[in-house]
Amino acid sequence: MPPATHTADVLIIGWGLAGLVAASEAVAAGKRVVIVDQEPRTNLGGQAWWSFGGLFFIDSPEQRRFGIKDSLELARQDWFGTAGFDREEDAWPRQWAEAYLQFAHGEKRSWLREKGVGFFPVVGWAERGGYTALGPGNSVPRFHITWGTGPGLVAPFQAAVEAGEAHGRVTILPRHRVSALTLTGGAVTGASGDILAPSGSARGYASSREVVGSFEITAGATIVSSGGIGGNHDLVRQNWPARLGTPPQTMVTGVPAYVDGSMLAVTEDAGARLINRDRMWHYVEGIQNWDPIWPDHGIRILPGPSSVWLDATGIRLPVPLFPGFDTLGTLAHLRATGHDHSWFVLSQQIIEKEFTLSGSEQNPDLTGKDVRLLMKSRLGKGAAAPVQAFMDNGADFVVRDNLDDLIAGMRALPGGEALDAERVRLEIEARDREIDNDFTKDAQIAMLRSARAYRGDRLIRTASPHRILDPASGPLIAVKLHVLTRKSLGGIETDLSSRALAPGGEPVPGLYAAGEAAGFGGGGVHGYRALEGTFVGGCLFSGRAAGRAAAAAV
Repeated sequence: MPPATHTADVLIIGWGLAGLVAASEAVAAGKRVVIVDQEPRTNLGGQAWWSFGGLFFIDSPEQRRFGIKDSLELARQDWFGTAGFDREEDAWPRQWAEAYLQFAHGEKRSWLREKGVGFFPVVGWAERGGYTALGPGNSVPRFHITWGTGPGLVAPFQAAVEAGEAHGRVTILPRHRVSALTLTGGAVTGASGDILAPSGSARGYASSREVVGSFEITAGATIVSSGGIGGNHDLVRQNWPARLGTPPQTMVTGVPAYVDGSMLAVTEDAGARLINRDRMWHYVEGIQNWDPIWPDHGIRILPGPSSVWLDATGIRLPVPLFPGFDTLGTLAHLRATGHDHSWFVLSQQIIEKEFTLSGSEQNPDLTGKDVRLLMKSRLGKGAAAPVQAFMDNGADFVVRDNLDDLIAGMRALPGGEALDAERVRLEIEARDREIDNDFTKDAQIAMLRSARAYRGDRLIRTASPHRILDPASGPLIAVKLHVLTRKSLGGIETDLSSRALAPGGEPVPGLYAAGEAAGFGGGGVHGYRALEGTFVGGCLFSGRAAGRAAAAAV
């Protein structure tokens, strides 16, 4: 059977947020667009649809209302101190970082507001650092939650693309898996690949890979926006850097299985350069989903700063590796312990105030824009319903009335035999003794008191410091934590127009890249570490650049 053929001004491979933004820009410029993706159309929006929708802004109205004094200079200090750029390959990522900071300080918020995107009024404080002023971390709260979470962020761009489809300017081709980019005279002029069997799989669920045909698409410009590698554990381990220790033998997965990295090799075969493959972003607060959608489905706890963090043997993590402070610093420390898991120990009072689960489906109040549910879940008595569901059903939660029983429950879980019961007791009781005074040598307790000076933390994010073993704050809770795969920080090297670059530094004619496939811009705009709220933001920024540049070139 001959291949199905299509033509377009702009071909976009991957319909996640970066692809939808690029498509909306190309359509707005009057171009004909074809979008292909290997999944059924139920997955339109890709990984961004599942996200919490966190966005990084600088000196926003939301920050100013809470008395936060932010500036471009402070954000630049934080970004570059966190990124740690130190390679020749960081030339374009450095330029992307500076351009993104200008965007986050300038038109990013107004551009989104014009599209109907709103924001939760309380600004969160992610990646708090805890080192010196020039070290990694956010000096101030900058994490703005999209009202509607990931689906709310995807919606305006999906609507623009579907409007273009209704007017005959956009063709969306689900179940089209690209296996090669077409080269004509050294330029990329489209793509070819397999048509997969129709699938009725719901969003995020695995779909078949049965091949029923082939296709060829000719285009004036091709944009690769196919995402990263987080669903492919073999590729994660292959690229795992020695500086983070040995890769875990067991991990949970924070993205659907289709986030497999397959287009990266295809793009490299067409002449593009991949850089910073060893830079990646995986979380250390992963828990097994009691109601999974994709294989090994894990959920990340977005922790407030009060839980006591113990390694698998019961030793408390060192300063400043507290919950929410330094994701990759904590990952590197834990990989050196010889175990794949660690523990939070906390009280009912802490879980009610501080635990949020990442993902649109785990936050029905914010995702559904339900103010009444929001007030109940964030300010009412008891844990939020999704958190309570994990307490009731999750394999990683232990809830007991006293410390002896809690430790016994921890030791009963797989791997729990590594736990030293006396060490756990020593750590928790020692921490509790430090609560009696308004001053302390315990850096985490001092930080808790400092955090509550920020109104947003005091309102919904940081529990009042208290003895974890106080029966009035109970019951006691332990959570077994796993490494959760998530983001690639490296990818296809691009210039500021999102043009894919060859190993010699020259653009590959006709080829562009955006989103996670491009390291969220340039092949690694975050460097070694990220400040959070910068992943979907990077999709927005690089997708916009790619769509505008590709449209202008054809």
